[in-house]
Amino acid sequence: MTTRRKIGQGIVLFVLALTGGLLSAAAPAGPASGPARLWTVEDVLLAESSSDWQISPDARRAVWVKTRMDKEKNGRVSNLVLTDLETKKEIALTRGTETHGRPRWSPNGELIAFLSGRPLPKPNPELGKSQLWLIPAFGGEPYPLTESVRGVQAFEWSGDGTIVFSAPEDPTLYELELKKKKDGTRVVDDVDHEPPVRLFKISVTDRKITRLTDNADFIATWGLSADGKTAMTVHQQYLSFMWDQKVLPKIFICDLERGSRREILAGRRIVPFEVHGARDGSGFYIAAPYSSDPRFFTASITLLYFYDAASGRDVRVDLGWENGLAAGNGPAQGFETTPDGFIALLAAGVRYLPARYTKAGLSWTRADIEGGHTTNTFGLTVSRDAKAVVYEYSTPGTPTQWYRAALDGRALAGAEKLTDLNPGFKDKAVARTEVVRWTGALGEEVEGVLYYPTDYQAGRKYPLLTAPHGGPASMDLDQWDESWSYAHQLLTQRGAFILKPNYHGSANYGLKWVESICCGKYYEYPVEDIEKGVDFLIRKGLVDPDRVGTFGWSNGSILSVALCLANPDRYKAAAVGAGDVEWISDWANVEFGQSFDAYYFGKSPLEDPDLYIRLSPFFRMDEIKAPTLIFFGTEDRNVPTSQGWTHYRALYHLDKVPVRFLLFPGEPHALQVYAHQARKLEEEMAWFDRHFFKTEKPVNEALKKDSPLGLALGLKAAARVGSRFGVRAKGSKTLIPEAVRRGELEIGRFEVTRAQFAAFDPSYRFAAGTENFPAGGVSFDQARAYAAWLTKVTGQAWRLPTEDEAAKLYEGASGENTLDHWAGYAVNPDDARRLEAKVRELGGPAALLKEAGSFAGAGKEGEEPVFDLGGNAAEWVVGKDGAGKKAGRSADRPSDPTARAEEASPECTGFRVVRGKP
Repeated sequence: MTTRRKIGQGIVLFVLALTGGLLSAAAPAGPASGPARLWTVEDVLLAESSSDWQISPDARRAVWVKTRMDKEKNGRVSNLVLTDLETKKEIALTRGTETHGRPRWSPNGELIAFLSGRPLPKPNPELGKSQLWLIPAFGGEPYPLTESVRGVQAFEWSGDGTIVFSAPEDPTLYELELKKKKDGTRVVDDVDHEPPVRLFKISVTDRKITRLTDNADFIATWGLSADGKTAMTVHQQYLSFMWDQKVLPKIFICDLERGSRREILAGRRIVPFEVHGARDGSGFYIAAPYSSDPRFFTASITLLYFYDAASGRDVRVDLGWENGLAAGNGPAQGFETTPDGFIALLAAGVRYLPARYTKAGLSWTRADIEGGHTTNTFGLTVSRDAKAVVYEYSTPGTPTQWYRAALDGRALAGAEKLTDLNPGFKDKAVARTEVVRWTGALGEEVEGVLYYPTDYQAGRKYPLLTAPHGGPASMDLDQWDESWSYAHQLLTQRGAFILKPNYHGSANYGLKWVESICCGKYYEYPVEDIEKGVDFLIRKGLVDPDRVGTFGWSNGSILSVALCLANPDRYKAAAVGAGDVEWISDWANVEFGQSFDAYYFGKSPLEDPDLYIRLSPFFRMDEIKAPTLIFFGTEDRNVPTSQGWTHYRALYHLDKVPVRFLLFPGEPHALQVYAHQARKLEEEMAWFDRHFFKTEKPVNEALKKDSPLGLALGLKAAARVGSRFGVRAKGSKTLIPEAVRRGELEIGRFEVTRAQFAAFDPSYRFAAGTENFPAGGVSFDQARAYAAWLTKVTGQAWRLPTEDEAAKLYEGASGENTLDHWAGYAVNPDDARRLEAKVRELGGPAALLKEAGSFAGAGKEGEEPVFDLGGNAAEWVVGKDGAGKKAGRSADRPSDPTARAEEASPECTGFRVVRGKP
């Protein structure tokens, strides 16, 4: 299925791959524990995610991939984590800012193989970035297994000592000669010189590589039999299959010991995108798209087939479910094999349905899985004996976590949470959501997810933003789904409803629904569905009809533009990314032009150019009334960047509505760079603040927030709303310290103030007017007691920093409130002793303290600053032996880097807190 993707779920376009989504149940979000904090762009972009869980052969441990954005790298980082399924203890197997993925256990459980772009011990720029690595499962450093010129694409273990992998062949003389000439000319569809993708095997002990296939075409997908002796391989025949889907791939059964192969399924419209050997060795399971269209798989459902090794027959597995396998991005595209069959996630609208299938001969019996979080389960993985599972759970109001459970037949039991991803989300106000249904085009029921304004009050009417998903053969599920492309919480906290409709043409609802917009109905039915959804919410009294807007990415952008044309007076603002407005040029300039455009429109532009003109919004831009914000990456091959220019220039030329166009250099269809994702969200929120919510605050580009002027203005603003040093606990006057993120750490932005400490210890006294000075004269035990009290008051975990955490924080911090500041020069130890008398004349060391945040904060560009790391009060931290230790510089001691923090006087010793467990 070729689609214009729903980018919010991080799905990469791949030929015939289905669009992504996760399962969750509709549920109002519970109240945040303690004071609810507003969502920020960083919260959305720096969120952790977990994927590709693999249970060890003994079912005691699991390895998985933890991924998050790294601001310093300006991109995504993924590392391997090992979790003990009994104790839930996590161990980081890899660290750093490289990519690590696809971990797989050796059959004996002693080694873990994975793919990584990490630097090789002997760097070689001539080698591919993705290499095969090994790491001992019981500890040790990872080491590379391959040094492939073009990199490794996929792999599977074949016994404990051998791995089979696929990779493009090494360069030919022709390529080497072109490289010598520095000739980077690209010949389109040059099949004769495209490197074949073949199978190889490598010995784990001596790294000897053996070529297993000699094909001249391109192995795109393959699977290995249980004994490792046979492979099923799927061979692409040319380089433009995505574009026109004319020549189907060939499928072979390869005898890896003899080096022979034979073609199967010849002439059949079965194009596997996932192949797995049956665990009992009886054959292969094949997941493939099915469409009633004789030419294209553009809109399809996923069916499962089985190739029986003994008889050479293939059969379609009767799933007993007409919607097919889940249209998602989970493991094995919705199924995993078991010793007696397989477990599948079935397509069920806004949800997935987990089911277990037991094989008897060439038939299967289905039993729906019960227990655990089955109505909210997705991303399921199963142990080799099928007695343990690890699965993913979330709702739109419950951020994603992973659980383990025992599997007994069809029943899940003893479910326990394994992960604690994104602990900082626990004190965020999360929008309530519900699954809504209304009558749309053709009089048929349409389903969608509705996000409520964060501060929703019954009886009031609120603004509404429609947010169509990409695809169109994608879907929105009842799941946690916050991303750079669809940041719901940032908009609901501004007071808007968000409607995410699964319009006609969406996936996960069966073949009739996904195919319903082919042949000229591409715009008609989805636009009618969304418009009727808006009408439905207005009739319910939820939405103010005069405050409706729209936003989306890819196909969501295409439909947002169409909505603004269908009802120009209704839509008051639009933010659209990577969407088409002119279809003739789209046909030839995207990776899947013919298979997409000719399918959804019924003809190519060569057959009916007038049709393409009629369907192109470009020729109706004079009807647009919504101020429009446009985003595009400069290297987009799903929707050509020229579409953004066309859209912008039309609105610019007509000069009827405000328009703004942002180009992200080097970016493909989905934005990859952190700074670009952040800019996209910041611009989008500012656009809606200005043109939709009407709450825009003027921004002075000459003002630095952490400059003395910016801090002074911040203090003035804080005086109007309470305090800049924290937020009030719900139903309490207690001021909770503000925490900001530094890598994995959420650290107090300021040292704990006197007013904050006095809320814990009423006997603590200080002079009037010094409430916001750091709390000095506090012992280590008192500081720890404060953190324990704060934990109880807020329901969140608070503690003191560790010595190691502090060392990283205070590194390089200087030039703040130290004795050097008061003396006016760099004070050495001898002069420091001489100045002690003068300090006593002033009133003692405490008289040197200043209000927290009086000096510029520390932080890299784009980070929220942390204050007083280089001075004011020395701070208590937990030493490596568990005892208290002072860290950082203080107002009564020089800024001398050789000085010890322990020298700070008690009066100039305070602390700051960290949110979260060590």
